[in-house]
Amino acid sequence: MLSEERFERILEILKNNNTVTVTELVDELDTSESTIRRDLNYLDKQKKLKKIHGGAKALKTIYDGKDDEVVIRQALNVKDKLSIAKYAAKLIKENDCVYIDAGTTTELMIDYITENNAIYITNGIAHAKKLIQKKCNVYILGGELKLATEAIVGIEAIDSLKKYNFTKGFFGTNGIHKDSGFTTPDIQEALVKREAFNKSNEAYILADESKFDHIAAITFADIDKGIIITTELEDKDIKKYTEILEVNKR
Repeated sequence: MLSEERFERILEILKNNNTVTVTELVDELDTSESTIRRDLNYLDKQKKLKKIHGGAKALKTIYDGKDDEVVIRQALNVKDKLSIAKYAAKLIKENDCVYIDAGTTTELMIDYITENNAIYITNGIAHAKKLIQKKCNVYILGGELKLATEAIVGIEAIDSLKKYNFTKGFFGTNGIHKDSGFTTPDIQEALVKREAFNKSNEAYILADESKFDHIAAITFADIDKGIIITTELEDKDIKKYTEILEVNKR
C-alpha cells in the first residue's frame, strides 16, 4: 500500500472512531509497527491528527454534555489516576488548609494522604468518610447532594466556602482546553468548584490525558489559573498556557 493510501485510511479510521492504537493500525493496514509510527509522526507534523501514547486521536475538540455515574468513572484510566493521586497527596504539608473536590481521582488521592496535622474540607461524601477513617481533621460542606457525582452543591455549599482560605485545593475536571479552560457539565457543581478554586492559594487540577481537548458546558476556571497534575503528555502544546506537573505512571 502506498503511503498516501495509508494516510487516507488512517484519517478515515480516526474520523469514525476518534482514537486508534498503533496495534490496531498494524492489523488494519497489514503493515509494520515502524511504518505506522512513521506515518503517525508525519501526519502529526502535518496537523492532520494528534499523536498520543500508543496511537493517535482525531484533531477535534470533544464536547461533554453530562456527568457519568461515579461507578463508571471509577473504572476509567485507573493506572494514570493512581499515579496522579499518589503525587498529589505528597504535596500536602503540616498545617495546610486543604480543599478536596468531589471526583474519582481526588478520592483516590485520599488513600495516599499521610499528613494528619492539616485541616481538610470537602464536598464529596465518600471523600469525607475516607478522611475520617484516616483520623484526619475533616469538614464537609452543607447543601444539596448531587447523586451522579456524590457531591454537595448549591448555594449553601457556596456560602459554606466563603469563610475558608485554603493553602491548597485539589480539583477534578471534565475538560481541559486552552481557550475554554477547566470545565464541567453541571452549573451547580461548576459554581462550587469556582468558589473553592478562587479561595485556594494553590489550585491543582488532577486530570488524566483523556480530559485534554475536551470541553464541557461550564467553565469554572481559566487555563492559566490552575496547576495541572497529569501523567506524561504526548502533546506538549498545552504547556504554553499553564503550569503542568507530569508524573511517572506506576
